This record gives sequence, structure tokens and C-alpha cells, in this order.
Amino acid sequence: MVGYKSDVGIKRKFNEDSFGYFEDDSYSIYVVADGMGGHNAGEVASEMAVSEVIKFVNDNINEFCDNVLEEAIKKVNSNIYNYSASDKKLKGMGTTITACLCYNNKVIVANVGDSSCFGVKDDIVYKLTKDHSLVQQLLDAGSISETEAMNHPNKNIITRAVGTSENVEVDIFKFELNEYDKYLICSDGLTNEVTIDEMNNILKREKNNKLACEYLVDEANKNGGRDNITVMLFGGEII
Repeated sequence: MVGYKSDVGIKRKFNEDSFGYFEDDSYSIYVVADGMGGHNAGEVASEMAVSEVIKFVNDNINEFCDNVLEEAIKKVNSNIYNYSASDKKLKGMGTTITACLCYNNKVIVANVGDSSCFGVKDDIVYKLTKDHSLVQQLLDAGSISETEAMNHPNKNIITRAVGTSENVEVDIFKFELNEYDKYLICSDGLTNEVTIDEMNNILKREKNNKLACEYLVDEANKNGGRDNITVMLFGGEII
């Protein structure tokens, strides 16, 4: 059973994160998107991304199978890009996205931007995606340490997003369904405020997916709550 929680945070006035999921007997999909842009454009972009990716998967999973997530995100990228070009108020809007598709005993993860997916195995949290961000590039180059990355002044600068250009490159990761006990997807409002050690402590203590999401959001707000926070957690038993 899926748990989820989305919160505006302490510093922001509006929540530009969106999330959604679909579950049936043959497959399930979970999506988190973190919008950006002036006025309400970020909210528009993230809502489009979530709803249209889920719809595309539902309509086309039998045709594209394991590639359906990548095709869905490329399609929604084109739709957001064209829609933003049609209205000056929406110009430049875009969104990050992280999506998980459970299908044919696999978990297929798609990622663009700095929203994240984690796997939980034996109460230990592992990051499965890699951020498309300036800070990640500096980390990869060895220019900064993990500690410096947590408080870097440019940590909000992303290098890849959905809807900001005509084409998008989508990172795809594939896992066996039972390779991890649970999977967690979230916006950077969580990862910028809550360390993996803090996630470990919460998820080890709380096995109920819904309550675990609430505690994760509470922890992010306790640590500053500088951004919108969205968390989805699925898999494992509910106690």
C-alpha cells in the first residue's frame, strides 16, 4: 500500500509539487513532480507532468512495455514546452519528475531533474537516482564534499528539466521488484533538509507507509522547511 504526503513547507506560500499514482493487478505507477516558473506556471507544469504521464502509461503500456515511462516523459515534455509557448504567463515553465513503474516483476525508475528515488533494504536507505544539478556536477568533479553539497548556495540550480526545451534526456534505472523492500520517491524539499541517516532512523522506526511519510515531512519542516516537500512510499507490509 502506498503512503504519501505533500506539504507547502515553512518558507513558501504556494505548493508547486504534484504527485499521483495508479494501481491495478497488472502494474502500478507512482509519480512526483516539482514545478518551476513564475506565477502559477510551476504548479501547471507539475500537474501536467503527473496526470499526463499516468494517462500515457495507462493507454500505452501494452505497446511500449518496459520503455513506456521514457516515452511518456518525452511526450509530456513536448506538451509542456508547446503549452508554455502559447501563453506568455507560462513562458519558461518546467518541472522535475521522478516516476516508478512496477511491471513484470520489475521496478522501472525514470528521472529528470533533482527529485529522487530511494530503495529501502533491511531498514537501510539507498539513493537510486542521480540528480541533474549544478551541485551534483561539482560533487562528480570532486570540487566539493558531501557536507559542502548539503549547504551549497546554488543547490537549487538544476541542469535538466521537463518542458524547458524541445527535447529531454530521461535517465532510466531498472530493478527486480523484490530487490528492495520499499521504494521512496520525493521532491528535493525532502532531500535538501533530511539526510539519509535521518531517513534511515524514521523508516526503521515507523513501518506504516502513511505515517512514515508524515514523519519525513515533519522532519524536513523541523530542519528548515525551505521548499515544498512531497514524499511517496510504497512496498512492504503495513503494520
